[in-house]
Amino acid sequence: MTSDVPVDPTINDVFKQMSALIYAGADSGSIHQAVVDAAARLVEGCDHASLLVRTRDRFVTAASTDDIARRIDQIELEVGEGPCVDAILDEAYQHDTDLTDGTTPWPRFAERIVSETPVRSAIGYRLLLDGDKVGALNLLSDVPHGLTAKSADVGAVIASFASVAIMAIRAREEAATLRQGLQSNREIGRAVGLLMAAHHISGDEAFELLRSTSQELNMKLAKVASQIIEGQESQFGPIHDPAGDATSSGRGANGTADAVS
Repeated sequence: MTSDVPVDPTINDVFKQMSALIYAGADSGSIHQAVVDAAARLVEGCDHASLLVRTRDRFVTAASTDDIARRIDQIELEVGEGPCVDAILDEAYQHDTDLTDGTTPWPRFAERIVSETPVRSAIGYRLLLDGDKVGALNLLSDVPHGLTAKSADVGAVIASFASVAIMAIRAREEAATLRQGLQSNREIGRAVGLLMAAHHISGDEAFELLRSTSQELNMKLAKVASQIIEGQESQFGPIHDPAGDATSSGRGANGTADAVS
């Protein structure tokens, strides 16, 4: 199936590069920065760009092309209005072609921006992930009417890509958290097995000993478990147990008791 709509090779190339970053496992900071750099490069009239993302119920600047864009975000959050703030609250993107003409929907924002920065035109896009508000993309121009309807259309494409990028970052972080949790649970299980063998106690008693030690040392349970295993291995060598149950290794118990006490 063909299309009569021409594809800009520059846009196509930039999206390929950003996609490669995601699939290569680049860190979130690099991906966020690639989004704002692409906006400044591809959107006609865009002199500055920033990306706000939600972190623990508050929005922070995850990336910006420069200090001016970062300052714009700061002002928006301070006055509680602006293209990004409204884009986050409303369905549609927010576009003010001229912040100096007195018709802006954000008078406090515009007053600060015009007096403190060179920016004169702005667009904000809300970023969604499964219906959840996860951030906003801000595009800024130093020229009144510098961001046109065409600019807004290209910006919308970049904002959609940004949502996909954030989704990929979230999925990767969730997978890493799951792997970490599985590893922690495995180490806790091994430590419980070692304590059972060392003290000739039940599994429940061994876990309670591990938990109370964690509280006394003000240390995470998994960290205490890891130290117990390290104490065993430092005295008797690595525990070779395909099932992950240290009690089947046949090692002595004295080293384990010393590691806990």
